[in-house]
Amino acid sequence: MIFDSHAHYDDTKFDNDRFDLLSSFPKNQISRVINVGVDLKSSIDSVALAQKYDFIYAAIGIHPQNLNVHENYISDLEKIFYFAKENIVAIGEIGLDYNKIQYNIETQKKFFENQVILAKNLNLPVIVHARDALSDTFDILKKFRPNGIIHCFSGDSEFAQKVIDLNLKIGVGGTITFKNFSDLANVIAEVPIENILLETDAPYLAPAPLRGKRCNSTYIKYTAEKLAQIKKIPIETIFSVTEHNAFEFFKI
Repeated sequence: MIFDSHAHYDDTKFDNDRFDLLSSFPKNQISRVINVGVDLKSSIDSVALAQKYDFIYAAIGIHPQNLNVHENYISDLEKIFYFAKENIVAIGEIGLDYNKIQYNIETQKKFFENQVILAKNLNLPVIVHARDALSDTFDILKKFRPNGIIHCFSGDSEFAQKVIDLNLKIGVGGTITFKNFSDLANVIAEVPIENILLETDAPYLAPAPLRGKRCNSTYIKYTAEKLAQIKKIPIETIFSVTEHNAFEFFKI
């Protein structure tokens, strides 16, 4: 069975066929999906999906590119959690993004730290977005030491080892299949399989040979095939171990 640890099925790209697509997942061996919020609205929508489908769980949080919220956003996230805590398994997608800086770096750090603290108070793991900000991301994670996963991992071997030393997980998705990401494949080859969770980031980052298409959880098999090739182990092992890792990580 396949556990997709990161997707966004509340996205408008799924508006035309969301029900049909999600309803097809069980027969396609998709056992669980974590639908990840990126702002207050999508966090609420993620909870709604989790309440509708018993194989979907929600993560709630504010993405670093969506920090245009009022100062009481932490209170809002807490309200969402206590309203539907049985469906919520993580705080995310949170983190730092210095690629196209829309918000002051210090503001991003403050929002990231506040959401990490919330996660620790609620005894939830964090789903971390780290783009062109690996050093600052690591410093905050080291400071607070939450249980967490680095979503769409893009670091080098040194950063991967630092992440593992903090007992954090590494999210592996479609980028590992991209020809221009060969260095990433070499890094992931050194990461113990026990530290890896499979993800799609649907509707984004569809793996080769479907790159550029709208991604969904059934495409995760291409990522698993590449990971099996890198690790030189059967794809069945990839699916079973990463599913087990995800169940333990999200405490499902």
